[in-house]
Amino acid sequence: MLLWTRRSRIAVWTIFAIVVFVVFVAPIATVVLAGFAGSWTGPLPGDLGLARFGQALSGDNLASLSVSLQTALIAGAFALVLGTWAALTAKQAPGPVRRIVDVVFHIPIAIPSVAIGLGLLIAFNSRPLLLGGTKWVVVVAHTVLVMAFAFSTVGAALERLDPAYAQAAESLGAGSIRVLRTVTLPLLLPALGAAAGLAVALSMGELGATVMVYPATWKTLPVTIFGLSDRGEVFSAAACTTTLLVVTMLALLVLGRIRGRAALR
Repeated sequence: MLLWTRRSRIAVWTIFAIVVFVVFVAPIATVVLAGFAGSWTGPLPGDLGLARFGQALSGDNLASLSVSLQTALIAGAFALVLGTWAALTAKQAPGPVRRIVDVVFHIPIAIPSVAIGLGLLIAFNSRPLLLGGTKWVVVVAHTVLVMAFAFSTVGAALERLDPAYAQAAESLGAGSIRVLRTVTLPLLLPALGAAAGLAVALSMGELGATVMVYPATWKTLPVTIFGLSDRGEVFSAAACTTTLLVVTMLALLVLGRIRGRAALR
């Protein structure tokens, strides 16, 4: 829709700002404020302090945060490698095969995550692939759920990639592996960085499948937050959630810096 008048543009931007505030800013701000609150009986929280965050960064809560970060990094790495490999392979495949691969990789995000968790729990609960009760079943669940985003991100970047670069390298005698290593992957670095960041962020907040498969020795922070809120410890849950947000943002900033340095090279 074209907006020709200044008044119409102001109205649209005002509506947009209200929607963003109500949908995104207000809920996050409420959670952050609740993390600092000791009580909340009026329009604003009271007894503000850092006691809840001290609890969030100690004991079982800190262990859960460490588990979430480890799971996100491992699952993100697996998803990036497998998703990139699948995107590169599908690019060279015939049209029908490419469409089948695309559907298969997007199935995990098209169905409820609890179904993925239950399926993995049943599939890996007996030999020869006995992963139930170990951290690896959680890692596999997260990898399956975030792999589609890595596949889509890299696949979209491959569609925009000019084939002339690879063709020029091949005309100079470079083999397929060397073309991949020295031409294709360097050109895909921005997309690979974006895929890695997205995979880590999604894994850090994953709950549905994790609840189905996690062992007591490998409890992620979202599971801990769910347990706290279920017991009515809302302020402690809010502090843990705020901590999760901050750590996720820091992880994304680190990945962004790594991606920037790799792109400069």
